[in-house]
Amino acid sequence: MSDINQPAQINIELGEKEAEGAYSNFVIVSHSGAEFILDFTRIFPGIPKAKVHSRIIMTPQHCKMFMNALKDNIERFENQYGEIKLNGTGNESTFGFQVPQTQGGDKIN
Repeated sequence: MSDINQPAQINIELGEKEAEGAYSNFVIVSHSGAEFILDFTRIFPGIPKAKVHSRIIMTPQHCKMFMNALKDNIERFENQYGEIKLNGTGNESTFGFQVPQTQGGDKIN
């Protein structure tokens, strides 16, 4: 008889295409009463249009477990490599590409 309290072992297969991964530097998060939707895209300077490269749909419970796993991994990363700095001041963060500035403070176009 198996022990009900022991978690089942899951065999996860990673295909060759999926192992390559997909780069994303922007995610749009939306939700309904039943699910969270994460649309991953890439945004580059000078290109006014972006395409969603991957859409992940999760239940609220799985999304919260994902958030907790991500938080745990970020804490372990920062303990090993140092704090991840965000653009902006204080608790706010800004998204976008920063325009380089000269020493006099004029923007370089």
